[in-house]
Amino acid sequence: MNNFKRYLITSALPYANGPVHIGHLAGVYIPSDIYTRYLRLRGVDVISICGSDEHGVPITIKARQEGVSPQAIVDKYHGIIKESFKNFGISFDIYSRTSSKVHHQTSSEFFRKLYDAGKFIEKTTEQYYDPEINCFLADRYITGTCPHCSNERAYGDQCEKCGTSLNATDLINPSSTLSGSKPVLKETKHWFLPLDDYQGFLEKWILEDHKDWKNNVYGQCKSWLDQGLQPRAVSRDLDWGVPVPVEGAEGKVLYVWFDAPIGYISATKELTPDWEKYWKDKETRLIHFIGKDNIVFHCIVFPAMLKAEGTYILPENVPANEFLNLEGDKISTSRNWAVWLHEYLEEFKDKQDVLRYVLTANMPETKDNDFTWKDFQTRNNSELVAILGNFVNRALVLTQKYFDGKVPALGELTDFDKETLAELPKFQSAVEANLEVFRFREALKEAMNIARLGNKYLADTEPWKVYKENPERVATILNIAIEICANLSIVLEPFLPFTAIKLRKMLNIEAFTWEQAKGNGLILAGHSLSQPELLFDKVEDEAMEFQLAKLKATKEANENKERKVTPQRENVTYEDFSKMDIRTATVLAAERVPKTQKLLKLDIDTGIDKRTIVSGIAEYYTPEEMVGKQVVMLANLEPRKIKGIESKGMILMAQDANGKLVLVQPKDTVSNGSEVK
Repeated sequence: MNNFKRYLITSALPYANGPVHIGHLAGVYIPSDIYTRYLRLRGVDVISICGSDEHGVPITIKARQEGVSPQAIVDKYHGIIKESFKNFGISFDIYSRTSSKVHHQTSSEFFRKLYDAGKFIEKTTEQYYDPEINCFLADRYITGTCPHCSNERAYGDQCEKCGTSLNATDLINPSSTLSGSKPVLKETKHWFLPLDDYQGFLEKWILEDHKDWKNNVYGQCKSWLDQGLQPRAVSRDLDWGVPVPVEGAEGKVLYVWFDAPIGYISATKELTPDWEKYWKDKETRLIHFIGKDNIVFHCIVFPAMLKAEGTYILPENVPANEFLNLEGDKISTSRNWAVWLHEYLEEFKDKQDVLRYVLTANMPETKDNDFTWKDFQTRNNSELVAILGNFVNRALVLTQKYFDGKVPALGELTDFDKETLAELPKFQSAVEANLEVFRFREALKEAMNIARLGNKYLADTEPWKVYKENPERVATILNIAIEICANLSIVLEPFLPFTAIKLRKMLNIEAFTWEQAKGNGLILAGHSLSQPELLFDKVEDEAMEFQLAKLKATKEANENKERKVTPQRENVTYEDFSKMDIRTATVLAAERVPKTQKLLKLDIDTGIDKRTIVSGIAEYYTPEEMVGKQVVMLANLEPRKIKGIESKGMILMAQDANGKLVLVQPKDTVSNGSEVK
């Protein structure tokens, strides 16, 4: 371990404009929690800080969409997020919020100190303005065509289709999302942090002093530095956020990227009066857990802010993860394409650790990865149930069966026994080594190797076969098996905290420290175990089918939104309309037209006569479904032959966004031949 007196762990503040999803968990919160729990087991002075990011344009957009105030939005989602984290076992020491009084005060004081020291520059620039509602438009309030991929729904700061970062002025045919009007450029004054003043400092601090950072983090920082840093605005024309605390700044707030990271500081202030020792003592190791979309803010912008202020420590590491996709598609809050944590917790009772396990085993540490429900089911059934759960259950059930649930005494050890026990500290050391460099997938794999070791040990020693002839040998075997279980209760704690608690309960023990797992003899002979229970149960196909059906419905809904309504055709006169004879009719008989896929031959009663109509609806309605239906028809359409059948009229249909044809029918039954006017 590094020689620091204490650790300060921060996790990216989630936007309070929606719930937390699995992408957030795999990218930030599970790795942060694993590392924090590991440090606590080591007896380290560590605090874990997080909270809701409650300012910024996404909040105001959500408020407009729902017709409520921004405060109502943040109150709603802050509560959902905080409760979800708690129920999922994310063990923050504090989960705060940036709408708090302490945060507003801390952010204002931070800005004012830099302002008074002349660290900002004032610039008047042209920004888009909506003349209809008389306000400047934040980047997310502007949409247009992306100049790179021609996506017609790109935002003023980013195209979500191709992922390119944009300026609002880059968009082709920009429009305001508030009024739909074309915005105009108008001058406005803002304060900027001159990042270029910190170029040399950041180059040395990152490129020379922190070459050990993850490749994705180091590479992105180098790319920004190679391009040359530019001044960055720290204020915005908005009415929601921390007001800029200087004269002449009415209607302006601190830009969210400036006040959000200060939220780490304000949350620490709320947690402890000794907050300064975590932020201003060089013997504190500060680590930011973030996703790759926040690398620039945490590695370049926030360090420049801290350097400008002058009294704070800088982060020692920023182990950012890549993105997690869902069933081959990018997770998107706006498209509802996600597995939401609060819904998962409702639908999979007491399976928090299953999701923690799957997301850790598939964590996007070096590249984007994909979550699938098939993989979720397979990892649960083939690994948690068949490997970890199977070993623990066999060890405890056999001890209950042969020794009344009391740990038997250790007898003479064979070479195989000694080799097995010698492997335990090796696996733990491998877990430790990987956690220290933020390789969580590999660390979990090494932890699970302890369970694999246990399964192999029982399979090779076969105590169920040996007991009748040599119960003393079985006593030694099960003593060692219980020892392996005790080690698992320690080493798995950072990854699977609920499982570790359940295992300790069955072993009837209190929690051990990390160092205690390095030796043997954790549970003494004669110790009484509790009644064995299954650690995990299988995930059945029905549960997976339900989840996939939810995603399918979401995809269909998104496709419907993206389809454009056919524009209105040219106006017609009433005289033109009155020439159409639209009436109700009933289908008497129906059959498929031979050698076609789409056509049905319908015999109908129009109230005037009985006639035949050929209709292209066979993809959507069977002949049996059509018989007896009352429909609406255009009666005076000029007859024409279709596949040799004379068709006299047209059944009226509505075509939905998917292209599906749906019958237009009277709500109540009316007489055949009734006119539609």
